[in-house]
Amino acid sequence: MSTPVQIVLIVAAVGYILIRRLAGDVAEAKRMLLLPAILAVIGLSNVDESVRSATAVGFLVATLAVSVLFGVLRGVSIRIYQQDGVAHMRYTWFTIVLWALNVAAKVGANLLLGLITGVASGGNSVMLTIGVGMLVEGVVVLARAVRGDSRIVWKKGEDGKAHTTSPFLDDLQAKMTRR
Repeated sequence: MSTPVQIVLIVAAVGYILIRRLAGDVAEAKRMLLLPAILAVIGLSNVDESVRSATAVGFLVATLAVSVLFGVLRGVSIRIYQQDGVAHMRYTWFTIVLWALNVAAKVGANLLLGLITGVASGGNSVMLTIGVGMLVEGVVVLARAVRGDSRIVWKKGEDGKAHTTSPFLDDLQAKMTRR
């Protein structure tokens, strides 16, 4: 896949998520965990041969660390609320600011890496860093939600069907709220 096509797909996917989550949505564990994990794995497989030097590897590790930090901060900034007994989540404007800062940090790091090494691609690691950041965000949101009284949904029901739950998440929530 070419870099311009990747960038358009990533921007479209992130834009879709931002709009959905700004409006508020069910805190769906499957979307918060599996999809970012898949994105990270695809991103890892797309890291190309330009990430061979110690400098490039260092920049990749640093941008992953920054993405993890921003993922934690976004996870904390997200509003979790109850609707019909189910945990919901809504991005705040601060969450959007954190997204913008995260993207700016990644772009800046790639530009700096290009100036230092002469390789402008940054190893095609954008999907990897976004996937890792979103995965961490999801873990933080779920960790916060599991401490609440609202039911955590594994997969949102479609067309009026019931939501699918996870026995693991139900047990974890029961243990966390028992204290």
